[in-house]
Order: sequence, then structure tokens, then C-alpha cells
Amino acid sequence: MTKFYITTSIAYVNAPPHIGYALELIQADVLARHHRLVGNDTWFLTGTDEHGTKIAKASAAANLSPEEFTNQISEKFLSLAKVLNISNDDFIRTSDQKRHWPSAQKLWRELAERGDLYKKNYEGLYCIGHEAFMKKSDLKDGVCPLHKTKPEKIEEENWFFKLISYKKRLKKIIESDELQILPASRKSEVLNLLDDAEDISFSRPFNPPTGGIRWGVPVPDDATQTMYVWADALSNYISAIGYADDNSQALFKKFWPADIHLVGKDILRFHAIVWPAMLLSASLPLPKSIYVHGFITADGEKMSKTIGNVVDPFKMVEKYGSEVVRYYLLREIPSDEDGDFSEEKLKERYNGDLANGLGNLVQRVATLIENNLDGKLIYDEKLIEPGIAQKISDIVVRYKQNIESFRLHEALANVWELISFANVYIDDKKPWAAIKRDEKEFLMIMTDLMLMLHNIAFLLSPFLPETADKIAKIIGTALKPEIDGGYEFVVKKSKV
Repeated sequence: MTKFYITTSIAYVNAPPHIGYALELIQADVLARHHRLVGNDTWFLTGTDEHGTKIAKASAAANLSPEEFTNQISEKFLSLAKVLNISNDDFIRTSDQKRHWPSAQKLWRELAERGDLYKKNYEGLYCIGHEAFMKKSDLKDGVCPLHKTKPEKIEEENWFFKLISYKKRLKKIIESDELQILPASRKSEVLNLLDDAEDISFSRPFNPPTGGIRWGVPVPDDATQTMYVWADALSNYISAIGYADDNSQALFKKFWPADIHLVGKDILRFHAIVWPAMLLSASLPLPKSIYVHGFITADGEKMSKTIGNVVDPFKMVEKYGSEVVRYYLLREIPSDEDGDFSEEKLKERYNGDLANGLGNLVQRVATLIENNLDGKLIYDEKLIEPGIAQKISDIVVRYKQNIESFRLHEALANVWELISFANVYIDDKKPWAAIKRDEKEFLMIMTDLMLMLHNIAFLLSPFLPETADKIAKIIGTALKPEIDGGYEFVVKKSKV
């Protein structure tokens, strides 16, 4: 059995989740469900990133200890995964001293043994929003263009990672697609960023000059330093599958390297440059691919916890249900581009596509079979119109290509192409009239329609699992690619 390991980025817990992170969870869930459906041994990881200056400041503002604060916020991200019906196999927290810290420290020691860590005094501009040092050339009018805040000028002694040592190797690896970055425009972006890459600060002082407390993974063998939040956080992808489990490493050996890291474009540099360089230093295999999604915007500007212009995904799910929210985000927001969130468009999609398009189709077919065939139809492949079988086959091919190329919005559009085709077909063929003149003609029409509904349910299941299950139960089918000859569909009318 082929293995498939997919990860989301781990959410930073300085504030509760917004709709943008819901999008990433849902996109990853579609890919995980798709691979399970085609028979791959799948492992799906998500979690929370809980260290850094921003967390220490947010917890202080809330009059809570960092531990209390991160426990509260992390629980909200875990709850979001549940209400969105996310099928993750694991949820990792970087504050977990038993599961995460040993792997983060083991990886640090590997880098140190390779001679890729060194200590020096450093002065620079630190953006707390990014949890990263920035160059003056990165700023716009003296502020971070993303977070709209002025970076703090910091002078301190840090450990640095020799990123420069891996620039040439990384360039070849990315250019050759040994590490695939999708979409292609992001690959070009990474190669440009790589040209300007420099050694990166990998730790912060125990008590930095800007204040704060030690809230992070301690640097091994140096009580004066705490791991830089990215040096710590990136290792979650291996800590969660037991990289530091010296007894067996069974899960690590089975699933590493990751097949897909799904990340937002704002953290691409860390995942496509820093993380692979760390793995090269430690002589570990690189992830196979990095899929990069855009932002959900509000009036053309990124929705951000830092800026404060967010949409609460819990409220959207409470109001419309998880399936409607999943559908809207997957259909309306291009997988690899930015997209605007609009509640009005969500309502339009629900009424036009889900209720009138899909729901109406299922009810019409189920009613015709119940009223005219006592709710039962024996599947006979000989009754299928060749053009219908070819139409379905063509759509399935494009659907698979789109999923594998991280064009989820187009794959979902392929499903709706089949739904629209089925609605036109039933209107053109008029089975309610055919039954009055020729029972065989009626059976042929209904067999075509049941084949289409079977495929609609199967193709829809990674995207809208609850809806797909309902359709399968209504028409009495199983969520699998093929229908066995002689299979009896037993219709049980219900609303989709």
C-alpha cells in the first residue's frame, strides 16, 4: 500500500482561529480524504505553534501565563478542526514537552554536530508579527507591509544557522522538482528568495533585551538561549511522528518524508528554504512537495489576527453548517490564489448550487425510482448510454488531474459540471413521460441517472463528506469508484 503523509502549517496561537486557517484545514482534509479513498495509507497532521515573543506578549495582555493562554487558544484550533469535520490523524502542540521538545532538541544537536550552528552578536530589525528579523529593504515606509507595525531594533547574542552553505544544493533540488513547489509561480518566487538568502538567527536570549520570559524550547547545552520559534516549530512535522523515539521510530520510518506540506504564502520562505536546509544538514530526506495557498482577503487586504479584520469560522459554521462553509471556501477561493470572503456570495452558492442544483437533482431521481420502481433499481451496465459513460469518464480524468495539481476549486467545479449535466439530462429525457410509453426506455434513463449520482457522491466525498454520505444512503450505494453488475440500488428518500 502506498503511504501518504500530509501536513498543514501549525497555527500560531496568539489569537483565536480565523476563516483563513479554516481554508487551509479544509484544503488539506480534501487531499487526505482523496488519498484514503483511492487506497493510500494516509497520515494527516495539524496542530499549533505556541512559542515566541508574540505569544509571551499576548498572554501578558490577557493577564494569563503563556501556558494558560496557549492551552485556551490551542483548544479553539482543535475545536475548529472538529466542527469543520476535519479528518486529521494527529494534532501536535509545540509546547508539549514530551512529544515535541525531544525532537526539536535532537534536530538542533544534529545541526550542531554538522558544524552548521555558530554564535555571534547581532543587531537587526525584528518584526514580532513575523517572528523574524527583517531587512530595511523589506519595509514599506518603515513598517512591515504585512502587519503594518514598526519592527523593533534589537541587539543581542544569538545562535545562527549556516543557511548559506545549502543555497546551491537547494537551488538544484528546487529547479529539478526533487522538492516540488506548487503553483509554479511560487517555485519562481522561492528561487528568487534563495538568491538573497543569508545565515539565519536560530535562537533568542533567555531574557531578551526587549523583555519577556523564557517561553520556548531550551537550546541544548546553552542555558542562556531559547530556540528561535521557527527553529522549534518546523520540527513539528517529524516530532509528531516520533523522530526522537529512539526505541522504534516506527511511524517516522513509515511516513517520512512528507508527501505534501500545505502552507500559506506568507511562510513559504521558512518551509521552502529554511526547513529543507535544516533537513539537509541533518541528512534527513526532504518533503516531496509544498503546496502554497493564498490569503482570504477583506476588501483586497489579507485577513489577519494581527490586523484585526477577521471572519469567525465558528459563527459561519453555526449559522450555515460545516458543509456549506466547506463548499463555499473550496469553490469560491482559488486553491493557489487570494480570494475575497463574502457572506452574500456564500448564500448564493448555497441556494444555487447546493439546494437547487444538487439537492433538487437527488430528490427528483429518488422520487422517480420510488414512485415507479418501488424504490429499487437493478444496475445493468448494458443499459448505460455510451455517451453518458464517456462523459463521466472525461470528468473523472480532469477531476483527478486537478486534485493532483492542487486545483481543488477546479476539481469541485468538475463535480458540478456533472451535476449540471445530470439536471439537463433529466429535463431533456423527461423520464416521467417515458414511463408511460416504454418501461425499458425509462429504465435506461434512470440507470444513466443513478450512475451519474453514484459518481457524484464518490467524487464529492473528499470535499463534502456528510453530503456525499447522505446521497449514498438515499440511493443505496457505496462510496467507491465502480458499481458491481447486478447491484440493487434501494432508494430511501431523505433531504440532502
